[in-house]
Amino acid sequence: MLRKLSIAAAATLAMACPAFGQQAAYTWTGAGQGSGKCTSYKMTVDVTVDGTAVKGLFKQEGRTERHFEAKLGPGGAIKTTAKLDGGNTMDVKGTIKEGESRVVLDGYCKFDAKLVKK
Repeated sequence: MLRKLSIAAAATLAMACPAFGQQAAYTWTGAGQGSGKCTSYKMTVDVTVDGTAVKGLFKQEGRTERHFEAKLGPGGAIKTTAKLDGGNTMDVKGTIKEGESRVVLDGYCKFDAKLVKK
């Protein structure tokens, strides 16, 4: 009986979070959103997922490469912050799941990275 429950729980978890236990890499390059010069800023975002660990690198053209780390939450949700120069931070939130992966970087400008698998 206990074995049947364990198998059922594992199957449910696998269906609820398909990225769990798998490694995947995603990328996006695009422009910022917002006022001022935001729409002229070009950003590249690279994200790797290994199990529930999410690691991201982002680089605005002409600027230093930055990074963030997060854990996949329910439904593939992520939420963290990335450190910038001068003690500033950028909010990082999104969803990493089969069929729809997105990371939004929100700080001095907003970058809505609709990720594609590498």
